[in-house]
Amino acid sequence: MMSKKLIYIAGPTAIGKTSIAIKLAKKLSTEIISCDSRQFYKEMAIGTAVPNKSELNTIKHHFIQDRSIKDPLNVGDFERLALKVISKIFCKSDYALMVGGSGLYADSIIFGLDDFPKISINTQNKLNILYKESGLKGLQQLLKEKDLEYYNTVDLNNHHRLLRALSVCLESNKPYSIFLGKSKSVRNFKTKIFILHESRELLYKKINLRVDQMISNGLEGECKSLIKLRHLRPLQTVGYNEFFSYLDGNFSREFIIEEIKKNTRRYAKRQITWLKKYKTAEWINPKDASANILTNL
Repeated sequence: MMSKKLIYIAGPTAIGKTSIAIKLAKKLSTEIISCDSRQFYKEMAIGTAVPNKSELNTIKHHFIQDRSIKDPLNVGDFERLALKVISKIFCKSDYALMVGGSGLYADSIIFGLDDFPKISINTQNKLNILYKESGLKGLQQLLKEKDLEYYNTVDLNNHHRLLRALSVCLESNKPYSIFLGKSKSVRNFKTKIFILHESRELLYKKINLRVDQMISNGLEGECKSLIKLRHLRPLQTVGYNEFFSYLDGNFSREFIIEEIKKNTRRYAKRQITWLKKYKTAEWINPKDASANILTNL
């Protein structure tokens, strides 16, 4: 099956990956696998900017709003399930498309998962105490000291990812980043990576417009309906965190909207840093991406 090819369309949030992927899927008569870990969940439609109904009806999408936030999908299960889906797609087509900005989930398909050390209860307890006493800032500072490389790419507002990385650092006495991409699983298909890229000014404009659209679409109402579930891992992310603080009465609505824009821009910057590690990827402009990808398959 080495003649089969997985095309990974990557890029920062809001750059336009979905529309390009749909155009390509039509041309190649194939289906789309989402590796955006925030779009897996039914309850998070507005805050994660999932493809609209028309887009979803045009091309078959996998891992888009197919489960509840009460049933989170970890990266190991995603790898197992997504590889099965890809195998089925290859029975019908020479190509499969993977789209999304969650680097760890994409890497699980391209490279396989890494062989992390087993984390002791003692290490877990130490980190839980640190988080309880010092909050996010305490975790961020320790990660900056232990693994600056991963600190520069991770979502610093996601305490689960900070705790996971720090647990590996403390258990192994090595940076978490050296484990990423260390193991290479054998895949029976080729992978071609295309990264959408444009000027910071244009990207930030798109991000700001997307946040405004989310607000118009009812992000506040979505967050109100989910506030009792705010402790669940999928909801501890940009857009939801800020609105939960607003609903607690801590900040004004205008302030948290600007915070969402700022934190989304920061998230995009970290996504770009992660994507730079794909040394064989082709960086292309979104404007002519479909034609460029088809030409370079």
